[in-house]
Amino acid sequence: MIPVRAAVGGNIKNAADSEKRESGRNKDVSRKTSYVRWFMICKESETYAVSGFLANGIHAGIKENGIKDLALIFSVVPAAAAAVFTRNCFKAAPVLLDMERMKSGMAQAILANSGNANAATGEAGYADAADMSRCAADKLNIADELVLMASTGIIGHRPPVRSIKEGMAGLVGGLHADGIPAAAEAIMTTDKFPKIACRKTMIGSKEVSVCGIAKGAGMIEPHMATMLAFAMTDLNIDVHTLNWVFKQAIDGSFNAITVDGCMSTNDTAIILANGMAGNKQLKRNSNDLSLFKEALFGVMSDLSDAIVRDGEGATKFIEIIVDEADSIADAKRVAYAVANSNLVKTAFYGCDPNWGRIIAAAGSSGVSLPVDAVKLYFEEVPVFAHGKGIDGHEKELTEIMSRNNIKVFLKLGMGNKSYRIRTSDLTLDYIKINAHYHT
Repeated sequence: MIPVRAAVGGNIKNAADSEKRESGRNKDVSRKTSYVRWFMICKESETYAVSGFLANGIHAGIKENGIKDLALIFSVVPAAAAAVFTRNCFKAAPVLLDMERMKSGMAQAILANSGNANAATGEAGYADAADMSRCAADKLNIADELVLMASTGIIGHRPPVRSIKEGMAGLVGGLHADGIPAAAEAIMTTDKFPKIACRKTMIGSKEVSVCGIAKGAGMIEPHMATMLAFAMTDLNIDVHTLNWVFKQAIDGSFNAITVDGCMSTNDTAIILANGMAGNKQLKRNSNDLSLFKEALFGVMSDLSDAIVRDGEGATKFIEIIVDEADSIADAKRVAYAVANSNLVKTAFYGCDPNWGRIIAAAGSSGVSLPVDAVKLYFEEVPVFAHGKGIDGHEKELTEIMSRNNIKVFLKLGMGNKSYRIRTSDLTLDYIKINAHYHT
């Protein structure tokens, strides 16, 4: 076993070296403006690093063919932590474990596996999660309660604990400041590509980084989408403020997407803030809090959008904006009714501007709509108003429906509230993938 302190010490130096490279590479960036580095497909040559965070991803024997299936994110110091979990009644063992540990508001590591959900496994599955956590804590030389767990994959099977524990020494020994892409790869299931988003912003005189990874492609609907999402930041922030801001970011990102309307047992989103940027601690009344919120919201939005674009079998990214509603709740109900309609989703797959399906879905939402006031647009092209369809735009609609990214605007004519949701089309490949995915 590689001594953790020695390995971590070396990696801290690597983290500092990475920061020097990044500061030189980006010295012309405005100190007042956040900037984005986000790649849908990660490249080993790119550097993703946050001060004081190390990461790694390995093959531990959960999946076949040597595919990475075990990830670890580690902060060299205990970090303020916030999390949001699935609302499914059948919560997976790692979710139950994390919900208990998150009461402290502190964590130092996230251990996540793919290929096995450890859900519907009873007390034995919970004991397995706790056993894996203890093994990671021992190798990292930290308190067990500072390790958070996450799993994704097939439901109803206990994880191969022995294999995972045998891989722990290599996982910890390989922790590195540039290990975030490896961790992102190790949490993938039916994903076609790893998902990483990073932003930087200035808090006072200190540069603060926010970086996140996520997985998800199917069983996508809040609360939350079938996904794991882990964010890291070197910001110094009060834990109560972090929790407040993180939940807002989740509501506007992962809780505003849908691929197939199915809720998972394992959804987990976690953020760790280790304070190593050295800024004055942010609280809810801090003037600079809005700058961090902008960076965090951007990272979460980028990751959730990437999940929709990677929806199982998806060929189109569709934004549905419901406007002029009486309340946000009404706008949300209408938006979900449209976004989850299989008839609407298949029409988009077939490049069919079938506005009738959208109107029918909206009308079934349970919101009493003023029929004559409702207006519907595909991009800027009106297709429905005053209770009937609008003809004469066939050429424009054909071009719009051929796009990979399409916006739909539904104006209810009731008030001034709105809601935006992102979804994908429903294709033959979605059926093929899920018809052969053992549960």
